Amino acid sequence: MKVEPTRLPGVLLIEPEVFGDARGFFMETFRQSRYREAGISATFVQDNLSFSQHGVLRGLHLQSPSLQAKLVQVLQGSVFDVAVDVRRGSPCFGRWFGTELSADNKRQLFIPEGFAHGFCVTSDAALFAYKCSGDYAPDEQVSVLWNDPAIDVDWPVEDPVLADKDRVAPLLAEVEPSRLPEYDGD
Repeated sequence: MKVEPTRLPGVLLIEPEVFGDARGFFMETFRQSRYREAGISATFVQDNLSFSQHGVLRGLHLQSPSLQAKLVQVLQGSVFDVAVDVRRGSPCFGRWFGTELSADNKRQLFIPEGFAHGFCVTSDAALFAYKCSGDYAPDEQVSVLWNDPAIDVDWPVEDPVLADKDRVAPLLAEVEPSRLPEYDGD
């Protein structure tokens, strides 16, 4: 397994080892001991699966105060996946990292607690799987406008298909500061 740090502290790009032959391939998508050795100490308690059509953009979302780290990957198709540092006081506050995740490249992205997350489907459709370190708490959901000019994510779509909550989400500067996690120096 190859683990690459990104320009955002704690956000890691992971390339699992893939064993392929004429029959297909095999790969471990998660082994707690191996991920701990790579610096990922999150304990995952929930797995989620999302299916979306081309042009669907989901995000930017986080949960607070019950924070969640996420380990995300694509099982079918491809997405442009984004993490945004929204930790109050962070030297990287408002900065983003994006990468292509696909069934072909088999990469994963680890997104630590305190980051907003979103993705846009770039293939005809995508099956998106992710592990979360905390249970889903609908009353604690926080959304940030997907095209906030202060964050300036370079999304690969100009007119995405959005949920109503994502279409009317506030700018990061408009989110009540108490709804955002605090940077703890890590």
